[in-house]
Amino acid sequence: MRNILFELKEGLLIALRAIRANKIRSALTMLGIFIGITVVVLMSTAIKGIDNSFQKGISALGTDVLYIDKWAWFTNQEWWKLRNRRNIDMEDYEKFKELAKLPLAVAPVTSSRQTIKYKDRRIDDVVLNGSNSDYVKTTNFTFDQGRFYSEIESNASRQVAVLGSDVAKNLFPRGDALDKTIKIGGANYKVVGVLDEQGSSILGSYNPDNQAFIPIGTIFKNFISHRRNSITINVRAQNPAMIEETKAEAIGVMRKIRGLKYDEEDDFTVNQQEALMEQYNSVVGVIKIAGLFITGLSLFVGAIGIMNIMFVSVRERTREIGIRKAIGAKKRTILAQFLLESSTICLVGGAVGLLAAVLLSMVVDQFIPTSVQIDAVVIAFVVALLTGVLSGFAPAYMAAKLDPVESLRYE
Repeated sequence: MRNILFELKEGLLIALRAIRANKIRSALTMLGIFIGITVVVLMSTAIKGIDNSFQKGISALGTDVLYIDKWAWFTNQEWWKLRNRRNIDMEDYEKFKELAKLPLAVAPVTSSRQTIKYKDRRIDDVVLNGSNSDYVKTTNFTFDQGRFYSEIESNASRQVAVLGSDVAKNLFPRGDALDKTIKIGGANYKVVGVLDEQGSSILGSYNPDNQAFIPIGTIFKNFISHRRNSITINVRAQNPAMIEETKAEAIGVMRKIRGLKYDEEDDFTVNQQEALMEQYNSVVGVIKIAGLFITGLSLFVGAIGIMNIMFVSVRERTREIGIRKAIGAKKRTILAQFLLESSTICLVGGAVGLLAAVLLSMVVDQFIPTSVQIDAVVIAFVVALLTGVLSGFAPAYMAAKLDPVESLRYE
């Protein structure tokens, strides 16, 4: 055992001296590994960060919530068929609330896109949601400041607003939004609440951070017509285990409300977050495949480069190998020496690539969320080590098999 450790130590020292003696060649050899490791770690941190943010956003919306809508999310149905469906209106909502027995909470929702101003600051194209006081019961929202508007404020269609965290930060950088008066579409609204950060940038229009909330009567009064616009009915199950049972009841109740016969298709859709999850998983899947392809290509090119350089190194050091064998070096010692050299090159390239990936992830985090995980670090070093061993084995084996007599004659 002591001999093996001594041989590994000597092999590593010789490998390091060889790398130092050919700095430029070694650096160029590391380039492929550097690119491959940088890509795989950066992709891993980005996907993990996006996934964490997405799960947080989905959790804020509520995983046990159904969305009864005229439109279907991510469907293959013809657009014109969905457009020709009857709108879902407040009368449908009132009947549904009366007839449905399983939901924990039910709330009507409709949306508009408006400009929100405070003094000289403005945000264009903000998603403005109108609902009643029960809307917050269909979510997992938490509040940084204030509260959601009350039943009295909702029923009286008062001009009060709750702001998503991003909207509040843009309008009130100092964090003093509560009780301030903002303008939405030219009318004044009192800010009664500010949400904690809830969603993620990849949720797009589903992200509560980029939204504002006002009573549904107020949005009908000031922005949209309740006759020409369909609403969504948010339905929260009593618990996630009852989501399918609640969905079945919701479909039956809506069919009754809409007066549909047994052989008629639904003229509404009960959407679930699974559709959003499927869309997200398909997008992330494409990103993973593209990232793995680029990583694999970079590592393959890097491995070929290392193999070629190691063959050259064996040729250059043939006499050295002959001398070492002549004084008693075993085949395993020579094999280990060149494997250690190729592995060291890969590990150094991997370490530099890992550092570059961490630094780049800090830059990327300004645009999309990233999260550096310990498993990404482990994967980086394991991939680098495996690449070094696999790419260096053939040259190392050739060196180990050299005849010492012929090697000493080599010029």
